[in-house]
Amino acid sequence: MKRTLAFSTLFLFFALVLVSCQDDFLERRPDDQIDAEQVFTRYVKANQLVTDLYAQVKAANRPLVYFVHFSTAPATDECEGSTVEGGITNKFNSGDWGPNAMPDRSDGGQYWNGLYSKIRQTNVFLEGVRTYKTPDNPLQEGDLDRRIGEVYFMRAYLHYLAARMYGEIVYVDRVVQATDPMNFKKESFHAIVGKIARDCDSAYARVPGLWSGTDFGRIDKGACLGLKAMARWMAATPLWNGGTLAGDTRQFKSEYSYNQTRWAQARDAAKAVLDFKADGIPRYSLYVGHDASDFKDDAGVNNNNSKVYARLWDLYHSMDAYQKEGVFFVTRDKDNNWQGDVYPPSSGGSARQMPVQEQVDEYEYIAPNGYGYPVYDSRAKADGYDDENPYESVKRDPRFYRDIVYHGSTFKGKVINTAEGSDRVGATNSTTTGYFLRKILRESWNRDKSFAINGPPVWRLPEFMYIYCEGVNETTGPNAEIADLLNQVRKRSFMAPIAPEAVSNKKLMSEYIQRERRVELFYENNRIWTTRLYLEPSAETELAKEQNWQSAGSTNDERSQKAWPYPKTQRMVNGMRPVEDPNGKIVIGTKKYKMRRFFIENRVFLAPRHYLFPIMQSELQRTPTLLQNPGW
Repeated sequence: MKRTLAFSTLFLFFALVLVSCQDDFLERRPDDQIDAEQVFTRYVKANQLVTDLYAQVKAANRPLVYFVHFSTAPATDECEGSTVEGGITNKFNSGDWGPNAMPDRSDGGQYWNGLYSKIRQTNVFLEGVRTYKTPDNPLQEGDLDRRIGEVYFMRAYLHYLAARMYGEIVYVDRVVQATDPMNFKKESFHAIVGKIARDCDSAYARVPGLWSGTDFGRIDKGACLGLKAMARWMAATPLWNGGTLAGDTRQFKSEYSYNQTRWAQARDAAKAVLDFKADGIPRYSLYVGHDASDFKDDAGVNNNNSKVYARLWDLYHSMDAYQKEGVFFVTRDKDNNWQGDVYPPSSGGSARQMPVQEQVDEYEYIAPNGYGYPVYDSRAKADGYDDENPYESVKRDPRFYRDIVYHGSTFKGKVINTAEGSDRVGATNSTTTGYFLRKILRESWNRDKSFAINGPPVWRLPEFMYIYCEGVNETTGPNAEIADLLNQVRKRSFMAPIAPEAVSNKKLMSEYIQRERRVELFYENNRIWTTRLYLEPSAETELAKEQNWQSAGSTNDERSQKAWPYPKTQRMVNGMRPVEDPNGKIVIGTKKYKMRRFFIENRVFLAPRHYLFPIMQSELQRTPTLLQNPGW
């Protein structure tokens, strides 16, 4: 978004500099200057700066289009990306990225220089209102203090985004002058988290518990608690709490030995979100609109063969759902063209991001005993699961039918056939995995109509329920309380409870928590970070699966069919294609099919290099005191 005249002037006035922004700033022309005093001595002008900052913060972390034209899902074992737009995510998966160039060169400001450019805007505002004693809104007392609180949150949030991507970073909480030496140094990840928490506290003290009317969606106290919880959770995960990196060159690696207190802090921070009340009323609750008999889309038509519950669709479109569950979100993330990028060709679409088998396998089935188990559990086959008829031989988690379009499913009133026709696996603009994306879509809408859609919230209530459950499990062990919390989310999705034995089994409980996180937060810009935070590509269990896969057959397709569940090492993806068979259980028209797994591609994930993103070489040249991340 084009910066306002006021911001252009303020950068010049303060001679604000940080790393790569130095040259751009010094080259600014002075012919559009507005005196900073004129800005900060008038509330309306200062308020305009905050409005612009909201747009900047939104652009830094858009769940649906984090990589400008793609979400992060195809750069993980959630999806496969197509070759359009230069095949951005494919370049991440082939290792074609590094400190000299990133695949999405016209980035949306989510990388180092973009984030610090936005951070400097927050500092300009905070120092400007102090220096010039900006007056309050004459029409509504307290607005200035609320704006200050919002900007404290934004500063913390932008540092959180930087830490999530780069790990050890610089925390900038002042205006940097042009004459200041460029000797910035990284800090420990835990020191950064502490500073994020302090800025969150400053914001919490100033913003309201809940905004109403047209102000709904502005930063409130719940968002401040949410940011603290997210930062504390990252600090508790293996990457920063007990995990080891081969050839670890992190500056503060001695501080990353395991400390259970970090899990206790994450647990307590998440509980603060769950327990938060605004005006004495619980602020957050799970959305439970519609009942188990309602499969109608927003146009009031059941076009999905009674597979997709209206409640699950509404999670990403209903204002009531956003009001109940959205801890922090950005609105109007994408327009009608996005739906065209994921529709099957038979619906006029051009599939850009397609779910892979690794993700599909994580959706549990409902066993005859009334509990949910993974399809790769030892009991699955005895309970009726058939990998040749994986979608209907047993009832899968309802979220699967909401998220995935598969061979034999009904989409927009039509049965999808990935064996022939325009939706065939490998056909032009069609799926290469055997699946199409369904999550987020409004199936009653057509791509030729103009509309804007909300992306998934940046954080939803279930995410904090999972952090709390994990914190309890890692400190005092599993119990009925956290099992109930997991089951609340599952019940809301009309899914069966977790297996009762998990209540007394820490390892099993952890597996359910991680699987719940992966399923509930699929395609919500979560997986790319969690697989890194938990060091899955280096985990012994995952490496053992990878080795087992390699020795399972003489061809990749044979390995794909024999050795699953697949390793979470981010070094391969697999799919499922229909095969015509007279004994097949899937009937479309006059033909019968069975499903067969197949190998899609090898991917590159090098440890420790790919656990953190590289700082661009141009940044390091401008600021020699910054050290590059491990492996780059």
